[in-house]
Amino acid sequence: MPVSDPRFAIGLDLGGTNARAAAVDAQGRILALHKHPLEQRSPEAAAKALSRCAAEVLAQVRRDADCLGVGLGLAGQIDAATGRVLVAPNLGWRDVDFRELLSAELGRQVHLANDLAVAALGEASVGAARGFRDAILVFVGSGIGSGLICDGRLYHGARGLSGELGHIKVHPGGRRCGCGELGCLEAYAGGINLGVRAAELMAQGRQSALVFPAGLHPTMSMIEAAANEGDELSRELREEAAVLVGVAAANLVTLLNPSVLILGGGVLTGSPTMRSRVEEVVRQNAGRAALSGLLVVEPTLGDDAGVIGGAFLARG
Repeated sequence: MPVSDPRFAIGLDLGGTNARAAAVDAQGRILALHKHPLEQRSPEAAAKALSRCAAEVLAQVRRDADCLGVGLGLAGQIDAATGRVLVAPNLGWRDVDFRELLSAELGRQVHLANDLAVAALGEASVGAARGFRDAILVFVGSGIGSGLICDGRLYHGARGLSGELGHIKVHPGGRRCGCGELGCLEAYAGGINLGVRAAELMAQGRQSALVFPAGLHPTMSMIEAAANEGDELSRELREEAAVLVGVAAANLVTLLNPSVLILGGGVLTGSPTMRSRVEEVVRQNAGRAALSGLLVVEPTLGDDAGVIGGAFLARG
């Protein structure tokens, strides 16, 4: 009877509120998991939070010598050659050498990639795209992004910046995005910006049933509930976002001809209506030949996609 491989890799995931770490084996099974609140968003504080998580996981597993490496998924544009985070809007970072900072904190070399690229790698390895050599993952949450699996491998691009779907231009010269550029998809259809847009339109005199504290903006869950109750402004914003995301995903399908399109993220999970509409728009607008045999599915790894994908990133 063959002896199972005792080796594992550590996958790290850095969100806006928590740092997470997991020890993951070659089959994608989580051997140990730890989460630590991100009390401050500075690069130094984030590195320390991730380091605490990794140390706790290693303490649980008690097999440091079997650790093959460390991989991290981070929401931002990352230069793969240098490991610098060029921009991470949700964390407020610009031009941060985070790979070096985190590697020094951990005492181990860290492999670093965009969070959705890492999630796509997890889904391709042991999740919804397992067994398929070409897959696209599109997530709509606070922001928007994608991960590309081409010919069985995660596609990084020349500088590691592939898959930045949220920053394709849908209205050139339009709204300013968190990345600093104008007219990005995320500026119109990301969860945070949908709320901002609703508040702006109401301030300009648009009538709506949305109610939210002064100085803030409605959440996507508020917009979803109001839309389902017939609020016209909420329905318009949800429909526009679904069409913009659907057309963008359809163009990816036409361009890359995947076997599987994975649609996920907090906004789509929380709004079945929007998720169905996005898929409908994809099927209406992608090239007919590319649509033939295309599977459109939901992700299966849930919140663990980042740490599982990070572990597979470290394995190479």
